[in-house]
Amino acid sequence: MRALSLLFLLALAVPAQELKRPRIIGVAHIAIFSADVEASRRFYTGLLGYEEAYKLMQPDGRLALTFIKISDRQFIELFPERQPQSDRLNHIALEVEDIEAMRAYLAAKGITVPAKAPKGRTGNLNFTIKDPDGHGVEFVQYLPDSDSGKTRGRHMGAGLSDTLAHIGILVGSLDKANAFYRDLLGFTETWRGSRDGNVLSWVNMKVPESQDYLEFMLYEQLPEPTRRGTAHHLCLFVPDIEKSKAWLAGRAAQAGYTRALEVRTGINRRRQLNLYDPDGTRTELMEPRTVDGQPAPPSPAAPPR
Repeated sequence: MRALSLLFLLALAVPAQELKRPRIIGVAHIAIFSADVEASRRFYTGLLGYEEAYKLMQPDGRLALTFIKISDRQFIELFPERQPQSDRLNHIALEVEDIEAMRAYLAAKGITVPAKAPKGRTGNLNFTIKDPDGHGVEFVQYLPDSDSGKTRGRHMGAGLSDTLAHIGILVGSLDKANAFYRDLLGFTETWRGSRDGNVLSWVNMKVPESQDYLEFMLYEQLPEPTRRGTAHHLCLFVPDIEKSKAWLAGRAAQAGYTRALEVRTGINRRRQLNLYDPDGTRTELMEPRTVDGQPAPPSPAAPPR
């Protein structure tokens, strides 16, 4: 009896094992607001070649949102705008292996989460929290009997790319963003760059269990809501930017796209081509390698804030 009592007291003295962070296995989607969803559809389907996989409707028959499919695990969600002249970014989403484990992990870290991960209208499990800059960060676990599961292998379209390589988000305080994405969620920094060599402009943060990443778009003064579409962007990997440009040129007229198609080499020394949807949200096409195969050196510049 004494031995059992001693073991019980020793067990109480040992702190509970800290919950391990569950696996985060990729960028799932970017959700954006559109002033004219039909015009946005023409951009993402008519110009970029993707297909609408499924959509959700309001009880009164109006569109709630529509899902543009990049691959079986990555989407662009289009929402009718709720407020004119507002920020076009609705939220970003990360795919997790076990959403209940993620919910419990975040709760143990003091993050406000639901009592249980709910099943959304598409049939997947998901919940959303806020990052330090107020961006919605959704965690999603795909289920086989969901809309995404039932349409697996379908609606692949003739899109330019099947890889949503990264999502760009505006970040004010790099320290606070790192505390959230690096320290809490396990992201790792892979590169940082500067436009002028004096002030840091970008920091790339890789998803823990994936090659997908987020691009922190650093700022000193937050842009006006109508001018955030260049920073709040999505990037698609393409193997040959010139071939992609030629492919786009053949579709631009039928899609009504009139902006110039310009290939440039970025500060990261990768060839890029920027496209803009009707609301100004940027789609960056980028080759996955540098122009000479050598890595671009990271910037030593200090962040703007």
